[in-house]
Amino acid sequence: MNNDDQLVPVAAYARISADLARDGHGVEDQHKVNDETAVRLGLKIVHYYTDNDLSAAKADVVRPDFEAMLKVLRAGRLPDGQTVRGAIVVADDRLVRRVGDYERFVDALTYEDGRIYADSKGIKDLYNEDVESMGLFGVVIAKAEVRKIKRRTRRSHRRRAELGIPVGGKRPFGWDDDKRTLRSEEAELLAQAARDVIAGKSLHSILAKWREEGVCTVHGNEWKSRALKLALWNPRLCGWRKHNGELVRDADGIPIVGRWEPIITPKEWMAIDALFSSRVGPNFKADGTITDYRTPSHLLTGILRCGKPKEDGQICNAPLRVSTRPDLSGGYIYQCQSRSMGGCGGSARNGAKVDDYVTEAVLAKLEERKAAKKKIDAEWEGEEELDRLTKKQRKMLQAWQEDQISDELFFPENHKMEARIKELRKERTQHALRLQRVSAVTDDVRKKWYSNELDLAQKRALIREVLHAVIVLPVGGGGRRPFNPDLLVPRWIED
Repeated sequence: MNNDDQLVPVAAYARISADLARDGHGVEDQHKVNDETAVRLGLKIVHYYTDNDLSAAKADVVRPDFEAMLKVLRAGRLPDGQTVRGAIVVADDRLVRRVGDYERFVDALTYEDGRIYADSKGIKDLYNEDVESMGLFGVVIAKAEVRKIKRRTRRSHRRRAELGIPVGGKRPFGWDDDKRTLRSEEAELLAQAARDVIAGKSLHSILAKWREEGVCTVHGNEWKSRALKLALWNPRLCGWRKHNGELVRDADGIPIVGRWEPIITPKEWMAIDALFSSRVGPNFKADGTITDYRTPSHLLTGILRCGKPKEDGQICNAPLRVSTRPDLSGGYIYQCQSRSMGGCGGSARNGAKVDDYVTEAVLAKLEERKAAKKKIDAEWEGEEELDRLTKKQRKMLQAWQEDQISDELFFPENHKMEARIKELRKERTQHALRLQRVSAVTDDVRKKWYSNELDLAQKRALIREVLHAVIVLPVGGGGRRPFNPDLLVPRWIED
């Protein structure tokens, strides 16, 4: 019998995706494989880490247990002091599917000598460069496979849309579980709500009546204003379908009719579409924000670009990322990513000094533009064209609804006008956002910046108003050299 004290203590990692769970697999199955492998290899699992239904392929998905395991591996012990000398997984693709995550895992595991990594096939020596390279190659192959699956999925969705086939997922409100047959009580509620909206009734008053009657969503929740608006704005109500935000049309520009029973007529839905489209304000982006989707922890992440020349004479141009450097003033550096991550690994700068220099340059540019604010305050020049096209589209819609023009004439012409109106509205939104941001640049912008009245997201938004990027040129000569601002080349956005 093995003595537990003689077994190597390791952490076990499991990750079950939603499709595996639907097929009857579970975390327990992976734990069982890890347990059997550990016994066979003379290992002892001291802690299980599990990220259920969290993709390892998406950059914006955080896996809490994976991150916690990396900290434990680097420290070599659990929070309670229990020693950890390695990790065990069912298979590599259950652990990582992105090159950056693989490199972070290898760095954490090999932080000390003698650590062990194993999967169901046996122990792998990650201290061996060839083994690490093969693992890295496997991650690249896995990521390519993920991209291939996504492309197939997109093509499948497009094909289903063109054939008018209902998509998967929960049934829509108004239809039965087959997503084709109407559920009469719900369908009548939507039809009446559509007629009420066209007649000028507010969503608030419709919701008040629904709440009194106890009407709930398909998930059993109380209806909200946004949910009702999206339900009524969905072209499914009249038998049409959108794909990537656009109506799916045939070669003649006429919307394709889906294989489900409609609740309202196309003319009623077009009236709702025109009504809701006219209410979209110019000061909002689609996601309701004007800052970074996810604000980084440092001022110039994603803005600094590597300017080291490559063999073909072109600059690297990879975005610089932040690395901790406690030995430097400020405690961090901006550096080019490694070759495996798409960079060259050949540029690095003191983060605090770069931030200080770029901040001063940006503030000077903002103050300069504040002095010339009259140019930015001019009215948007596309307003007249947008107003003309909107009125023309409204008249054409009315004529079509009154059967004065045919489908063959209306849909192609309306589609062209929709595309131009969408483009003009985007330009108007960008203009409004510029005015909104410039209005924040008061005479005391410098004071606000340094007194931290502006948060990081606001500072980055102001930087992006005046800068495309900052190119970081190589120092040359090797070794540490004094900070040289002449090697930072800003690419300004011209008014």
